[in-house]
Amino acid sequence: MAADLDANVLVVGAGPVGLTLAIDLAWRGIEVTVVEARAAAEPPEPKCNHVAARTMEIFRRLGLAEQIRNSGLPADYPHDISYRTAFTGEELTRIPIPCRRDRFSRRDGPDCNWPTPEPPHRINQIFLEPILFEHAAADRRIRILNRTSVDDVRIGDDFAEVQLRDLETNAVTIRRCRYLIGCDGARSIVRKAIGAAFEGDAVIQRVQSTYIRSRELMSRQHTAPAWGTGAINPRRSGMVYAIDGRERWLVHNYMRPGEGDFETVDRDACIRTILGVGADFKYEVISKEDWVGRRLIASQFRDANAFIAGDAAHIWVPYAGYGMNAGIADATNLSWMLAAHLNGWAPASILDAYEAERLPITSQVSRFAMSHAEAEIRRRGAVPETIEENSAEGERVRRETGQLTYEINVQQYACAGLNFGSYYDRSPIIAYDGAMPPAYTMGSFTPSTVPGCRTHHLWCADGASLYDRMGPEFTLLRFDPALDVGPLRRAAETRNVPLELLDVTAPDEIVREGALVLSRPDQHVAWRGHRAPADPLSLIDHIRGASKQTAG
Repeated sequence: MAADLDANVLVVGAGPVGLTLAIDLAWRGIEVTVVEARAAAEPPEPKCNHVAARTMEIFRRLGLAEQIRNSGLPADYPHDISYRTAFTGEELTRIPIPCRRDRFSRRDGPDCNWPTPEPPHRINQIFLEPILFEHAAADRRIRILNRTSVDDVRIGDDFAEVQLRDLETNAVTIRRCRYLIGCDGARSIVRKAIGAAFEGDAVIQRVQSTYIRSRELMSRQHTAPAWGTGAINPRRSGMVYAIDGRERWLVHNYMRPGEGDFETVDRDACIRTILGVGADFKYEVISKEDWVGRRLIASQFRDANAFIAGDAAHIWVPYAGYGMNAGIADATNLSWMLAAHLNGWAPASILDAYEAERLPITSQVSRFAMSHAEAEIRRRGAVPETIEENSAEGERVRRETGQLTYEINVQQYACAGLNFGSYYDRSPIIAYDGAMPPAYTMGSFTPSTVPGCRTHHLWCADGASLYDRMGPEFTLLRFDPALDVGPLRRAAETRNVPLELLDVTAPDEIVREGALVLSRPDQHVAWRGHRAPADPLSLIDHIRGASKQTAG
């Protein structure tokens, strides 16, 4: 058994959250070791079918957006969500989402015309994760230890110590790292090591999930294909997701209250009811991954030099597709702060902002998802018996059910509020000015430069995205080129804080809020003003976590 100190940062878990964290850290010049129990490029179970616009913005910054968008379903396969009496039954309603071929040209969908250079993308994790893995494995700053488990964790004052086991040879080593980050899922060993406990709602729903193969299913449907198809009938409710647009499908059977264990419910009968097919229909079960929908948030996200992110920190009903996406937001929030400290321009106290920012916002977002889940569960429990009747009554019920289903679900599949409306309102490294951030819902938001909000996205005069013009760290957006910002820039230089000045033409309503906006590395507003601050050095110290207020 050997001991060595060989990593500034060690990440446990090479799923999308852990890989994005490693890639972002490496992009910022930090060397990272990633530990993963699976073999190199071993595919995950099919899940996390949605990459949010905010996540696509992150992938764009890392140079991955185009490759990710060109993967998954065929280019012309609709990303619509269709609700029917069964997969092969009559359509009740449809939420139109452009296929990736038309993603940047369509303007008439509920998630079109959003203020972003990167709209959402429907892609299953089995296609997304290999792209992230390949990119991480090729980065000289990232070392991935596959087929390696973390059997024990000890958190010291100045380092974390992990016991690793090679799953091929059973050899055990002890490694020390300056910072340890658990992206190791709901059963996280790192979460247990920091003494965090899950709190919240233990069971909201149970889902029998089956990954199947059937080329025949595509031709059985009577309406246009869709990425997601909801089955609504009195016998069984479920969702069917197209994985490859040809023959692979993920079938979610929403179990009813009082039903027994997953395996005591007839899986085949439920699948056939959801699909609307008889005994003549043939399909192959590729895998099964039944799950329980919960809303659980860790009591803390950090202890000393150990942190948790993603499912290790929070799990909830996967409505709006925000489990993985919230985890990636955790990762990039922590990444820039950690890199700021390791690169020498911020003290360790900047890391206090991670839990102060991410824990409240996780609670905020998860309650939206839970409220939507409860509304959808109520809708499922009230499916009229006449919905499949070939009668005037059946037609009325189908129309009303379709309208209600659209109103409930368009919010989760076109969730502009969750993408762009969330904000940090209690951060020690944001210079607040007393203004309240605008309220938002799952589906709607009001853009704002209030500190803590997402930085406005604008299209520049030459058609370029503002986000592409901004620097990798802090960017000072100046809407009035006559304003003197020299003292602020010199203050940043004094503290070695990377800060780029970008003159921008903005609409009057934005300029009225402040002619200067200081955007953080994660594209949230750190400060705004109508003129340069009277004490620029104090502001720079505040946003880098070095002010007396932050230190206290």
